[in-house]
Amino acid sequence: MKKEKIILFDLDGTLIDSTDAIVSTFYHTFKELEFNFTGSDKNIKDLIGYPLDIMYKDLGIEDSKVWDFVDAYKNRYRVISKEQTTLLENAYEAVLLASQLGRVSVVTTKTRMYTMPLLEHFNIAHFFEIVTGRENVQNPKPHPEPILITLEQMNYNKDLHDVWMIGDTKLDLIAAREANIRSIGVLCGYGEINEIQEYTQFIQKDAISAINFLKNLKD
Repeated sequence: MKKEKIILFDLDGTLIDSTDAIVSTFYHTFKELEFNFTGSDKNIKDLIGYPLDIMYKDLGIEDSKVWDFVDAYKNRYRVISKEQTTLLENAYEAVLLASQLGRVSVVTTKTRMYTMPLLEHFNIAHFFEIVTGRENVQNPKPHPEPILITLEQMNYNKDLHDVWMIGDTKLDLIAAREANIRSIGVLCGYGEINEIQEYTQFIQKDAISAINFLKNLKD
């Protein structure tokens, strides 16, 4: 019996480009809370995919002040996220095709508070059965918990379902490996190819290429 496909998408760097929104919001919080950030845009971009508190700590914020910065970030991001975020090329087509191949969900480190308005803004929310955000788990990616919780809600059965995680960073791919599912790394986001190669044998240019790969895959 042919297994039903379950396709899990990461969000930032896989389906959407929120680089401008994220980077500008970090700079806004540095100015608002008077932190002398001496790093570069790249330092911020290299951390996209991690939870905000970890990003701020890695960028030099003291532990005692991290949540002040996270709160300031959320207040600002809520205002500018839609206007400074774009849907990646062919991402809509990728999600549409994925929904025709099987069941589709999102596993992201963004909170649902910001994820759902963006998915609705780009008219793709209706494709997704489950959207798992940061607030839905204790342990974000690369821990497998976000994937496992999503699959539990989708009534996953290893004998009935063939599951794939599609993501652009090692966090997605490590989480997939630890959850004992297969993954495809895409090169349209924040991960470097040499890093992605360490954690998956399947690499595609972008989400639509990944879905076409799955469409043509012989089970």
